[in-house]
Amino acid sequence: MDAETGKPTQNRTATRGAPSLLGLSVPVGVLAAVVGAFAYVGSVDPNEPGHYPVCPLLRFTGIHCPGCGGLRSAHAFVHGDVLTALQANAPAVLGYLGFAVLWTVWVIRVARGRPLRVDLGPVHLWTLGALLLVFTVVRNLPFGGWLLP
Repeated sequence: MDAETGKPTQNRTATRGAPSLLGLSVPVGVLAAVVGAFAYVGSVDPNEPGHYPVCPLLRFTGIHCPGCGGLRSAHAFVHGDVLTALQANAPAVLGYLGFAVLWTVWVIRVARGRPLRVDLGPVHLWTLGALLLVFTVVRNLPFGGWLLP
């Protein structure tokens, strides 16, 4: 019993390190959602007009945002065409691979009874933002046309 609340306490040492199906249900659910999204994009070709909305930034300004080509990249990635996926949106492909690594680490940590901790500090976030900004600027300059989707 907890002396302050009068409620029974749980023995945390008995459950630490023991994997639980409930703990694995969240990463499995996230994976199911991602697989479902990739399956949809893989079956509905974004190269054919009318299936997906047009990027508003591209439509109104003519500037390709860092996400432009992401659906085409995912479609090519699902079909095993990694070079086309990289050409459509290289940061998206890095994001897919990063998700796969992070998800795997997440499952391993949950299976070992440990929480997933992702401690991205301001330096990491500013660096990521700066890289995406440079990618966006370069892909919209005349010499960066090879980065356009």
